[in-house]
Amino acid sequence: MSVFKTLATVMLKELAEIFRDRKIIINGLLLMPLVFPLLILGMGALAENRAKTQLESELKLPVIGADIAPNLVAFLATQNITAEAPPEDPDALILSQEKDVILRIAPDFADDWRASRAATVEILHDSSRQDSQIPVRRVERALQAYSRQAGAIRLIARGIDPSLASAVSVTYRDLATPEAKRGMLLAFLPYVLILSAFLGGAYLVMDATAGERERQSLEPLLATPAGRGAIMSGKIAAACVFGMVGLLLTLLSFKLSFGFVDSGPFKGVDVSMLAVAKLLLILLPMVLIGTTLLTLISASVKTLKEAQSYMAFLMFLPILPTIILMVNPVKNALWMFATPFLAQNQLILMVLRQEAIAPLQWATYLGAGFGLGALLWLVAARLYHREQLAISA
Repeated sequence: MSVFKTLATVMLKELAEIFRDRKIIINGLLLMPLVFPLLILGMGALAENRAKTQLESELKLPVIGADIAPNLVAFLATQNITAEAPPEDPDALILSQEKDVILRIAPDFADDWRASRAATVEILHDSSRQDSQIPVRRVERALQAYSRQAGAIRLIARGIDPSLASAVSVTYRDLATPEAKRGMLLAFLPYVLILSAFLGGAYLVMDATAGERERQSLEPLLATPAGRGAIMSGKIAAACVFGMVGLLLTLLSFKLSFGFVDSGPFKGVDVSMLAVAKLLLILLPMVLIGTTLLTLISASVKTLKEAQSYMAFLMFLPILPTIILMVNPVKNALWMFATPFLAQNQLILMVLRQEAIAPLQWATYLGAGFGLGALLWLVAARLYHREQLAISA
């Protein structure tokens, strides 16, 4: 029996067995494509609702000492910030999350104001709460605008041009494209896609080696004249096919999900077939790396339960780039495209940001990705040639 015929026979056998189990089909192939649209549409709706409620709606701000600075309170009202009665225990109100921000006007505010000194106001907030950031920034911007306006009036009253107080006029020109800004909001997407590709064929490949070894059905297969490398390759090929089908369904649901978005932060995300094809090509080496690594693990353990114990660690690997980039953001460099997980993370973000990927970057990534997959295949093949592999626990 030729190597390719053995490979095809084993692959079809594994796929036939896996497709008989409806629960595996639902969990392995259909769960992520079904959950993904809900995730995207739900996150988009939440982000849009937060922007409308916190950025555009009236902000009710408890003000301690509002009678001391009526002009300031009146100015805040023009910024859609309405003063409320002061609470008895403002600190407790912030810590209990009943209020996002409270303004305290110092008792000597009026005296400092009349003496043209800097009058003190205090913003009470909890910086560890992300949901309070927008209200706090709104209050800060309003107070800064009031300060600039009052300062300009004081200078004009003394016959001084207010522009003299500013030696340098700073302006900003944001060169970030709308696509790049949307890419920032989709920073979670690379992890979801990489994890789907990396562990898409996990159950099949673990059951095909560790599971069959535990059931004592691997020994008769290895006793056939067929080469062990071809048998292992057939199992890996079946897992890759299963993983690629699940990944393709996930990407198609990705396209479908963003196709329905007509407003909010995710509006205008590139869902063309070219973008889907790029994502599929980016994730293809990850499917091979994941299946060969899992085959290596499955061939080195004695039971399916022992092989499954590695899943928690393997699920953590794809999130490493996100953690590293949060702590230490870096610019794209060629070496990054040869680093597993980091390369996929950067390339997926480039596709989402609609940035061009250079041919050298493609070559580096595909060469390193398939090279690592081939290396893991060789190590797994060596384990497959051990006589102990056919012996169950």
